[in-house]
Amino acid sequence: MTQQIDGSQARRSGLNDYDKAVETYEPVLGLETHIELDTRTKMFCGCSTTFGAEPNTQTCPVCLALPGALPVANKAAIEATIKIGLALNCHIAEWTRFARKNYFYPDMPKNFQTSQYEEPLCENGYVDVVVDGKEYRVEIERVHLEEDTGKTLHVGGATGRIHGATESLVDYNRAGIPLVEIVTKPVPGTGALAPEVAKAYTAELRDIVRSLGVSDVRMEQGSLRCDVNLSLNLPGEEWGTRTETKNVNSLRSVERAVRYEVRRQSALLDAGERIFQETRHFQETTGETRAGRSKEEATDYRYFPEPDLAVMEPSREWVEELRATLPELPRKRRERLQAEWSLGDKEMQSVVNADAVDLIQATVDAGTTPSGAVKWWLGELSRRANESGEELAALAITPKQVAELQGMVDDGRLNDKLARQVIDGVLAGEGDPADVAAKRGLEVVSDTGALEVAVEEAIAANPAVADKIRGGTHAAAGVLIGAVMKATKGQADAGTVRKIILDKLS
Repeated sequence: MTQQIDGSQARRSGLNDYDKAVETYEPVLGLETHIELDTRTKMFCGCSTTFGAEPNTQTCPVCLALPGALPVANKAAIEATIKIGLALNCHIAEWTRFARKNYFYPDMPKNFQTSQYEEPLCENGYVDVVVDGKEYRVEIERVHLEEDTGKTLHVGGATGRIHGATESLVDYNRAGIPLVEIVTKPVPGTGALAPEVAKAYTAELRDIVRSLGVSDVRMEQGSLRCDVNLSLNLPGEEWGTRTETKNVNSLRSVERAVRYEVRRQSALLDAGERIFQETRHFQETTGETRAGRSKEEATDYRYFPEPDLAVMEPSREWVEELRATLPELPRKRRERLQAEWSLGDKEMQSVVNADAVDLIQATVDAGTTPSGAVKWWLGELSRRANESGEELAALAITPKQVAELQGMVDDGRLNDKLARQVIDGVLAGEGDPADVAAKRGLEVVSDTGALEVAVEEAIAANPAVADKIRGGTHAAAGVLIGAVMKATKGQADAGTVRKIILDKLS
């Protein structure tokens, strides 16, 4: 039996520095994305698909695979899949059918998955993404329709995985939910930007599907799951053996998984070790991947046509009717918003890279200016997200609250320094910006009487500076302004303080 190499053996060789690895090897990406469709009922039966129901309450003889139960395909799911294919520039098949994919898991009651194999519903599309000012075309091999499996819960252990668990429970509510799988062709030529290209593609795909209204594509709930394939080869040589990191559940983790696999595989290759074709599991806490099982080939699944379902023959008229219903797609929307927000190409790309387009649009819709929304989401809030390792949208602050915060700045009730302290309170769950400012006493001091007293004290403490201002060196007022700001704990309005100082000393 061939011994497989996992992360611990790579560490004995030493994980390579990423920059060193991509100087030596060329990464080749491949991404398989599973998207749960937002239909009311399952793929082949009438059971509800509502998320969060009590375990095993949304099942029937069909999705439990009881003897004699026969499937009926969900037309809404087929329409949604065709829309996804059209939005991804795919050719829509004129003749297609379902197939049985045979493998044995306890959370799959039929012991096969109804999927598609040689005749996918959509194929040969592409998605263009821009990373670091360069456009990359990610070609789509296929978009096919299948059913999801159930969910196995391993309990009694420390990790939630089967190792160390005392028992396993199966919830079949998810079994049979319509699932679209989108498979890319191999993506060479990304070089050192492979992690960023993988992240950008996944984000673009998520945004496209969300714009179609066919899925909520919430990675944290599992309605979008990404399998990351990666191989390395020396320049000019054949592509290497790929690994597949399964069920990566955030954009940040997609990037981290690619980066880690480049470092791990390059270390093994440098040490003269082989890379084995296997599935791996991404560890959110450490950013590592760990070996799972050897990766099957298509022949291992023993595909054959599903005898209980008729073939599908989408008419060209139907396809064009669905094409006519497509909304404004994300790329066109970004171009429109860039013009409306008066942003340059680099600034707009920063918005896209931060995954902040929807957040900024919602903040503008809540009543603030584009420049105000961009300032907070790309500045202070992006910094907080990076520090905590969270997605920007996962921060405990809403676009409405950001709009309220900027409104308080615009009204002179807060300056940017005080606003950052208000953000502390909002993120800590202390309430909306106005509530936090009131509770913490953070609003700008606008009482001119109090400011005049503070200015007099600053003048008295800095007579030499005051003499310079009297002599016409108005730039020296900055020293006195700083003293007043210190005395008022940053709550004085700098413009008002400057005016008072010059009125007194000019």
